[in-house]
Amino acid sequence: MASIASSEAAVTVDVHAGRGLVDAGHKYLDVRTPEEFKRGHLQNAINVPYVFFTPQGKKKNPEFLEQVSLNCNKDDHIVVGCQSGARSITATEELLKFGFKNAKNMGGGFAAWVENGLPVKPLQEELY
Repeated sequence: MASIASSEAAVTVDVHAGRGLVDAGHKYLDVRTPEEFKRGHLQNAINVPYVFFTPQGKKKNPEFLEQVSLNCNKDDHIVVGCQSGARSITATEELLKFGFKNAKNMGGGFAAWVENGLPVKPLQEELY
């Protein structure tokens, strides 16, 4: 008999299931850095970085939960993605612990999304 996972255990879906959820109205939370996000992202994605890459290495965004809360309610259905799926699984687990009941991780991240030929909002030109 399978054991029941704790409430913080993140569910991971593949990019095709992720696309189906987004097409059905789930919010897509992109936890990559703004620089990564500008190179291409899903249409209507919400960008809240989970970590920043600094000269000293990776630094967790101290305002991550606060910034997500400004864009999403705890009852919203959310698909969380990053570049490859590593940051998003950790971010999804943190969201679940914080009370976001319907957050799911998208395995493979943006890289797998692109590799599977799924639609991407193209690079945006800088406005200055």
